Amino acid sequence: MLLDSIRTQLDSLSKSERKVALAVLENPARTVGANITALAKSAQVSEPTVVRFCRTLGYDGWHEFKLKLAQGLALALPGLNDQPAQDDLASDLVNKICSRSINTLLDLRNNLNAEPVQKALDILSRARKIEFYGHGTSGIVAADAQHKFFRSGVPTVAYADPAIHSISAALLHAGDAVVAISQRGNSPALVRSAKLAKEGGADVIVLAPSGTPLAEAATVLIPIDLIFNTDPYTPISARLAYLVVIDVLAVGLALKRGPEFRKKMQNAQKALQEFDMQFDSFIG
Repeated sequence: MLLDSIRTQLDSLSKSERKVALAVLENPARTVGANITALAKSAQVSEPTVVRFCRTLGYDGWHEFKLKLAQGLALALPGLNDQPAQDDLASDLVNKICSRSINTLLDLRNNLNAEPVQKALDILSRARKIEFYGHGTSGIVAADAQHKFFRSGVPTVAYADPAIHSISAALLHAGDAVVAISQRGNSPALVRSAKLAKEGGADVIVLAPSGTPLAEAATVLIPIDLIFNTDPYTPISARLAYLVVIDVLAVGLALKRGPEFRKKMQNAQKALQEFDMQFDSFIG
């Protein structure tokens, strides 16, 4: 949700904008009920600083920011901000973890702009080769993407090793596409590979928080402004948002390639089912 986006971008804000961010995070409900003058006074900044803060986050001004904040708070389900505790029962964990995941997907649905998704699909539909780059958790998402996209008929690979994807990126040409995935958006190795790919003429689609170094290196940015939580007992629900965006792109590409391609995918699925049946018969 919006509050997660603010937390993610705290370090990149100016000193005065950070004061506004902290005032909002301290009491989001009070911010929704206040006017710009009250927020400026609470943060000990000027009203124009509040407007700059809103625009830095990608909103036209105070009123749009306040509306999005109110919508996010209204959509939040019980359990979103509750940390898993040592004495939690299974029912508590189900409520807390499911609530976090549901809110993440609701926030994605309500805030993801369709325009960059369409631009990304246009690039992918004409690509001769698609490469997915990601590290750590994002490397898992990249591998999932490769698993989904290789059925598109376009050669695809996924690299999680910085040395390997830097070499591969340097060999790309116009007509190739890279999908760089990062929950933080500040990996120097990913940024370097994205720039190398662009220098060779390839298009670079980035799935990362807006305002990050990787986002700046994109041909097309699909912003995913969710918090990356490092608490080992808290699920990284942001991963769900990335996986869903990958699904959107994979399905969108399949649809753009037309009915003949979908028939090939059905044949591939049929072949897989026949293999499973033969294997089950063999071990049975």
